Amino acid sequence: MKADRNAIEQAYAFFHQKLKVYEHSTSEREMDHIEDTIAVYADAMSPALFDALSIGNPAFLHEHTTFHADLTHAVATMEAWLEK
Repeated sequence: MKADRNAIEQAYAFFHQKLKVYEHSTSEREMDHIEDTIAVYADAMSPALFDALSIGNPAFLHEHTTFHADLTHAVATMEAWLEK
């Protein structure tokens, strides 16, 4: 993992908070807003961190159909990295 620990901590905190709201939301509008917000964040985040999380998938965190699974994976992966 070449990403800076600070970048991981920042992304983890943001993604974790958004995941919790997303999972409990009953509003399609709110869920769409979270998807858009995370996609924008992913575009601006550390390229090394995005590459490590996405495992080479450029659509990671950008597709509605896989968004929840992608975000869940990202949070779990970063949590594991931070526990080391």
